[in-house]
Amino acid sequence: MIFVLVIAAIFALIGGVHWYLWRRLVRDTTTPGSGPRRTGTALAVLLPLLILGAFVVPRTGAPFPLQQLFAWPGYLWLALVLYLTLALLVGEAVRAVWLRVPSRGAVAGEPAGAPEPEASPAPEVPPASEGSPPPSRRLFVARSVAVGATAAAAATVGYGTYSVLSGPRVKRVTVPLAKLPRAAHGYRIAVVSDIHLGPILGRAHTQRVVEAVNRTSPDLIAIVGDLVDGSVADLGPAAEPLRTLSARHGAYFVTGNHEYFSGVEEWVDHVRELGVHPLRNARVELPGFDLAGVNDISGENHADGPDYGRALGDRDPARASVLLAHQPVMIHEAVRHGVDLQLSGHTHGGQLWPGNLIAAAANPTVAGLDRYGDTQLYVTRGAGAWGPPVRVGAPPDITVVQLAARDA
Repeated sequence: MIFVLVIAAIFALIGGVHWYLWRRLVRDTTTPGSGPRRTGTALAVLLPLLILGAFVVPRTGAPFPLQQLFAWPGYLWLALVLYLTLALLVGEAVRAVWLRVPSRGAVAGEPAGAPEPEASPAPEVPPASEGSPPPSRRLFVARSVAVGATAAAAATVGYGTYSVLSGPRVKRVTVPLAKLPRAAHGYRIAVVSDIHLGPILGRAHTQRVVEAVNRTSPDLIAIVGDLVDGSVADLGPAAEPLRTLSARHGAYFVTGNHEYFSGVEEWVDHVRELGVHPLRNARVELPGFDLAGVNDISGENHADGPDYGRALGDRDPARASVLLAHQPVMIHEAVRHGVDLQLSGHTHGGQLWPGNLIAAAANPTVAGLDRYGDTQLYVTRGAGAWGPPVRVGAPPDITVVQLAARDA
């Protein structure tokens, strides 16, 4: 019942937003019965179906080409809807101020409500009352706000798409660990998360990520979840470049929540075949520190949740420890188990502003380095994107975490 109510609320939200967009972009800027009015109305009905298709079609087991057919236009339109809505809401203030500025006729001493010459027929609006702007002026303001909002939204989404498709940036951060021996000072871990291979981001995206990681010449590579959004059958070829990842001590992987939507057992096996070592509630001893990994907390719904006892319970507490855990909220268990550093992803840094505000409400850290008691947490913004292949205010990244000994 709750699921049905949530779906109904989402449908109502999508419908309400598109009604608002139709009102400001179509009704207020066109004349009744005109071609632009009919075309705009038809688009206001059809475009929401693309968004629903992008979400629903992959969950029906449809052929992968059909998923791609809906994903590109549906998710890009979803991003445009977000920024069109925000721009038009700003435009409401502009509209209110602009319509209150006296017209030239009023400034020259003419009645404020005097009619102005109309360059084109006005849209369907009520007659101007005394002191209100004439129809032609209201049409001009409506069209100006609509054009400005559309241009701003298109530029924002265009830049955000380029940010994703041009590949992740490389960030570097130094993290001192009190227990790290001098011999391990300067050890470099390339942290990669949220690649999100799927109907939009495919093999070319994986290749960009792999090349960016390999250029950093890391000692170790940590893939901290949400590698895929789809089955091995559909996305196995897209993941193939992972085979060429290169690091002195290899590459390791822990599950994210999206692996549990995509066939986790098949993906764990496939990742292993590609030469990446899964850490499923397990630990390996590396020169200078222990590297542990736990399953994502969403695995609890599949009897495959995190087990900190297995991963950390019998280790030597005198050794430094680094934990791979997909979600930042897992930091509290890491603190209880005496972990020195947790590496996470999941948040995307918010991905689409103002999504960072929502991410901050759900996660202890959205991006960057933080400290919780004696445990440090580093959260990468991730190398890909979920849903719209767009990032605004949160560019994709790969982070090279350099460990530092306190006495070095």
